[in-house]
Amino acid sequence: MTDKYNQQPNPDDRSDNVEKIQNMVHDTIENLEEAHETMQFSSGEEKEQIIAKNKRREEAIEGFREEIKDESHGQHDQ
Repeated sequence: MTDKYNQQPNPDDRSDNVEKIQNMVHDTIENLEEAHETMQFSSGEEKEQIIAKNKRREEAIEGFREEIKDESHGQHDQ
């Protein structure tokens, strides 16, 4: 029987963080492009929602790219 108060945390393995973040960037770009295509057939409020969501996606991509820089610098420092 495992004591739930005596569990050890998983080790912090960041070796593949850059790859994971790059995949997130790729997926987000694909979503953004698909939304642009959908927007051609949308109107009014739906189009405004897509525009707002794409703005958030672009901001997320910027953040991901900063994380990639930070992670790659951190890996080189080790």
